[in-house]
Amino acid sequence: MARKKTKGKGAAFMAFNVIYEDGMLTSNRRVSSELLDQTFGGSLQDLARSAIEDQDNEIAERAGQCRAKIKSIVRA
Repeated sequence: MARKKTKGKGAAFMAFNVIYEDGMLTSNRRVSSELLDQTFGGSLQDLARSAIEDQDNEIAERAGQCRAKIKSIVRA
């Protein structure tokens, strides 16, 4: 007997391309969809920037090297 297909859950992550002020580009930076919840206001770009800056700070803390400031963010 055939089973009914279940609907998949929404995407758990969104990908963004990030350009830094020093010209470096990082592609497909993943941000959890939970962090991009717009119910309390804020644009998608601002929420993504905040989440990616947090990721960068955590990486910089581990590596001992700081990263340049973010110039722009574009959804991949």
